[in-house]
Amino acid sequence: MKPLALGIALAGARDAAGWQRNLRWVERADALGLHSVWLPENHFAAGATSAPLLALAAFAARSTRLRLATTSVLLPVHHPLRIAAEVATLDAVSGGRVLLGLGRGFRKPLFEGFGVEASTKRDRFDEALDAILAAWSGEAVELTGSHFGALSNRSVRLPLRPLQRPHPPLVVAAFGPKGLRQAAVRGLPYLASPLETLETLVENYASWRAQLAREPRGDAPGVPVMRTVFVASDSAEAAKVLQALEAETVHRPPDGNRVLARAASGRLEDRVLVGTVRQVQDQLGLYRERLGVDLVAARIAVPGVDEAAWEPSLERLVAEVLPAV
Repeated sequence: MKPLALGIALAGARDAAGWQRNLRWVERADALGLHSVWLPENHFAAGATSAPLLALAAFAARSTRLRLATTSVLLPVHHPLRIAAEVATLDAVSGGRVLLGLGRGFRKPLFEGFGVEASTKRDRFDEALDAILAAWSGEAVELTGSHFGALSNRSVRLPLRPLQRPHPPLVVAAFGPKGLRQAAVRGLPYLASPLETLETLVENYASWRAQLAREPRGDAPGVPVMRTVFVASDSAEAAKVLQALEAETVHRPPDGNRVLARAASGRLEDRVLVGTVRQVQDQLGLYRERLGVDLVAARIAVPGVDEAAWEPSLERLVAEVLPAV
């Protein structure tokens, strides 16, 4: 089993001050020697991260070692050659630090906003990824007659390829069996959701492994998991954090997505890593034992909990929890 790596998962920001706060978190994570910083892609909501690759370029300038990771660039709603070019640029600018998470998207407003038929998202994902990989290999790419339209009936080559060869490590974020299969048949790691319980993840990873076409690349995380993580100073603080997370769940607006609703229906305690140092050590140990987790992308900012408590929690996680697991 690989050693356990730790990244931090940040959210988008509602304003410029929020992005400055994220930049400070990046600097702190880099100073602590963490593995990676992760951003999602989402749209059409307050605080959405609509341009994660652009934000990661800013993070690259404020760090020296951190991997710059996306939880899910949404391939169905982007032209694949633009994504290929932007990722290649980010990888070159950062000195080869990109770790690219890919997704399909699932919210109705996303597809309506970009004028994409939701029913085509899996075909668009596969077609886009094929085109991106071809572009990164130096091949000429032609998309005539594809979901993404013609390129004036001619093939094109990217002038810049990623620094990492053949390309940055890839992972696929997925809900449900179809998404798991899309990752497995390409031999790509499956990035586990922060909403699903440990028991669900055990089932998902068993399904993914059963369909795995080939072993993932050695430089990619083998079993990456996103979780809310809070290492409390004592049991009383841990109880307050769990209460805040319960309130967050209650106030989350309904999405209408059955897979997402099912994923979020499990007990909170089975979907987060919250407790004292010893409790989080035990929880992480269980994830290591049952899943073989080798990377945790930790959401450390808990709404409803005093921001002054977030950094001490992270420091306890790095200094006291990780060495024990």
